Amino acid sequence: MPHPKKKSTKTSKKNRASHFALKNPNPIKCEKCGEPTAPHRACSNCGTYKGKAVLDTDKRIKRAQRSKGKK
Repeated sequence: MPHPKKKSTKTSKKNRASHFALKNPNPIKCEKCGEPTAPHRACSNCGTYKGKAVLDTDKRIKRAQRSKGKK
């Protein structure tokens, strides 16, 4: 395997690592309910994506209540 010819300086390491920082998420507002959601994801509050219903929120709420009752 190849080995470095010279030692990497602290500055060059830190300059390279400066791009590794996590970026803040940019939430968008749901078209239907106005709740902030992640881009390209279905709204967890109303279950819509691009104005179309894709998740059955009533079913998810009932399932969550059942699992809380079991514990």
